[in-house]
Amino acid sequence: METLIDYFIRVASYDWWIVAIELILIGLVVYWAVDFLEGTRGERLFRGVIFILIVGFLALKLVVGRFEFERLQYLYNGFLIGVLIIAVAAFQPEVRRALMRIGQSSFISSAPHQLSRTVEELVSAIIDLSAKRIGAIIVIERRVALGEFIETGVRLDARVTAALLKTIFQPGTALHDMAVIIRADRIVAARVQLPLAEDAGVDSASLGSRHRAAIGITTGSDAVCLVVSEETGTISFVENGKLNRIVDEAGLKRRLANILA
Repeated sequence: METLIDYFIRVASYDWWIVAIELILIGLVVYWAVDFLEGTRGERLFRGVIFILIVGFLALKLVVGRFEFERLQYLYNGFLIGVLIIAVAAFQPEVRRALMRIGQSSFISSAPHQLSRTVEELVSAIIDLSAKRIGAIIVIERRVALGEFIETGVRLDARVTAALLKTIFQPGTALHDMAVIIRADRIVAARVQLPLAEDAGVDSASLGSRHRAAIGITTGSDAVCLVVSEETGTISFVENGKLNRIVDEAGLKRRLANILA
């Protein structure tokens, strides 16, 4: 208890604005890490590691400050190095994604001509698939990361093109089944397994597995889905768990432009 009181007295002796800036910076780093990992398997692991480190640090400071267990402190320092090595290995996909995001210029990826090209490629693919009655489901990721679903599929990391999308969904190809996930102007993964909507929330008699999967993923995240019916060729736009039929190409372009912008 005395050690804890001494700690707060020492902190009180610092300039308040320096402490405030440090706390804000630490909070921003933690928030960025949690926000970046949200929706991935690494999110729970990150929270667990942070909890262990904070609890272990506070307990060690109190015990060592009280009883001077120097060997215990030495072992804990070695433990921290081990945790760092394990974390790097465990977070390898997330670290790679973070480095790629840092290296990618945001102003280039959001350029108007690139946005327009992505919309044109998507619309061209959807219209052609609809005309040929080839079933398809395309998920467009927004703020909530879909990492845990991407891990169930086959990673591609390719530019969005109509030719590639039509090839992926062509019946008989290795990736035609299940969903494609798009992030900005990149096709992140194909053959992705999505959660189906609950039977109580949809009319299972009138909706197929693709539409139910679209409702399921958009209910649990802010993603949107484009679905092409294999039976009728109808194009559906799904957002917030609500399914809307697309009747014209212009309406589809407007919706995609607003989302990708």
